[in-house]
Amino acid sequence: MDSQTAVSNQTAPDVSTAGKLKANSLGVLGILFFVLSAQAPLTGVAGAVPIAVALGNGPGAPAAYVAAGVITLLFSVGFVAMGRHVVDAGAFYMYIGKGLGPRLGTGSAGVALFAYCAIQAAMYGLYGATVSGLLSQYAGTHVPWWACSLATMAIVQVLGAAGIEMGAKVLAVFVLAEFSILSVFALVTLFKGGGPEGLGFTQSFSPGAAFQGAPGAALMFAVASMVGFEATAIYGEEAREPRKTVPRATYLAVALVTGFFAFTTWMLVSFYGASKATEAAGKALQSGDATSFVFAPIADLFGTWINDVLPLLLATSLFAGILAFHNSANRYLFSLSRDGLLPRTLSSINRRHSPAVAGCVQTVVAVLLVAPFALAGKDPVLTLFSWGSGVAVLGIMLLYLLTSLSVIAFFRRERLDTRPWNTLIAPTLGALGLVGAIWLIVANFTTLIGGERSTALWLELTVPAVLALGVAAAGLSRGRTAADG
Repeated sequence: MDSQTAVSNQTAPDVSTAGKLKANSLGVLGILFFVLSAQAPLTGVAGAVPIAVALGNGPGAPAAYVAAGVITLLFSVGFVAMGRHVVDAGAFYMYIGKGLGPRLGTGSAGVALFAYCAIQAAMYGLYGATVSGLLSQYAGTHVPWWACSLATMAIVQVLGAAGIEMGAKVLAVFVLAEFSILSVFALVTLFKGGGPEGLGFTQSFSPGAAFQGAPGAALMFAVASMVGFEATAIYGEEAREPRKTVPRATYLAVALVTGFFAFTTWMLVSFYGASKATEAAGKALQSGDATSFVFAPIADLFGTWINDVLPLLLATSLFAGILAFHNSANRYLFSLSRDGLLPRTLSSINRRHSPAVAGCVQTVVAVLLVAPFALAGKDPVLTLFSWGSGVAVLGIMLLYLLTSLSVIAFFRRERLDTRPWNTLIAPTLGALGLVGAIWLIVANFTTLIGGERSTALWLELTVPAVLALGVAAAGLSRGRTAADG
């Protein structure tokens, strides 16, 4: 089946030959929890903010999150416009294929799978190390990080096969816990008038603050924190009234994530004081525990007992992200199988209308990605987590860019939507912002992965290599199909 035969609405004849995802399963909030889980809020704040402040633009880091949010919002305008005419679990793959051709669409599917599996494997690395440390601290037993990761893979597989509603309920609990702790800290700090230097609004959001230091590094980490919101379209087939639900969930996710990261980062800077925040973040990095930059202010507010809770919340934050990306990846496998680009068995569904076979394959891929680091005795945080998250961010940013270009091409050709802002102006501005973001990621990739330049180069090259292989494979497939015909 050609990859461009996807229906443009949910009421058209079903293109599936092996199964169909369960329709009307998710509302706006259900989709939103999957998106926010992929963001892993506590992981993003505790992991990225200290680096953005220390190595980026210091107290101006909150402005970087606003800038990243604006770029993402501009992208989402065209993304939503395209989603009104293409509803498919393959999202990026179908969007890019519709506008830029089936070969590039298939190549982008390879990049999407690579990115989602890479970031999930990265999370397994940090998750395994976190849980191993918790078991050592509280149970007095040493369990290797990779054993913790393997046990969790089994749990994720079960939850993924149990149905989309079950996954949404589990994620809702974890996400609300993360948001509650961080939001209460930020709101209390705001109402107290900030720290020793006040709220310091101009020190964080003025143009001078935004462009001080190394704003490119801060923007890079801010953009990385936005990865995952595109899952709104992946769940379009399972959404109630997708033409309304997906746009609402997309805009709500972008606004909520942008506001959350910018506000929380601002309050962290205010807690230390704009003149002292950079030094405090730098000391946290030098200590080897960057999370102390975030956890210490929260403990100052709630009391030292919270120090026992935050590592647990960090583990559940990572677990929620792992489950979210598991669902995203297996739906890509399902969609590609349904369109004849992968073996048909991958489009099989179980009695709960979940892509069970695709989920098993995704779990096997996770094992294969984690195993080499475990066998080689590599540090799961310094290698698996940093490398996997780095290439994933680069890959997804490339998909954002290709999608923006596809939106422009699709609507110029099909004329299904003639609104200039939605189909030309916003996607063009978003594409320009994404080009800048990709350039910053490439230029600062060694900082992003915390590795050497030679390692960074090899990792960077994997993304265009996967895209090229996908395009080549699509060409060979179409050539064989033509020859058989």
